[in-house]
Amino acid sequence: MLRPKLPDVPTPPTPTVTLQQMQPPAPSAGRPIAPYVGIGAGAVAAVVVVGIVLTALLAAVAVSAVSVAIAAVVLRSLVNGAHKR
Repeated sequence: MLRPKLPDVPTPPTPTVTLQQMQPPAPSAGRPIAPYVGIGAGAVAAVVVVGIVLTALLAAVAVSAVSVAIAAVVLRSLVNGAHKR
């Protein structure tokens, strides 16, 4: 009997595999942080000094206002006492 002849099965080409080593990305150099720390410390010191100076000025104004008020009360009482005599 006649049998059909099957075609030859072509062999697929073998893929060439090249192994590549995966390296982690190199850390970026970036900017150094030291100058910013110095600037930050200087800014904090400046804010603290300005705060202390402003607080001292406010206290001086308050003490002056109280002393002027006391002097006004004393002068008023002296003037009223002189008018009553």
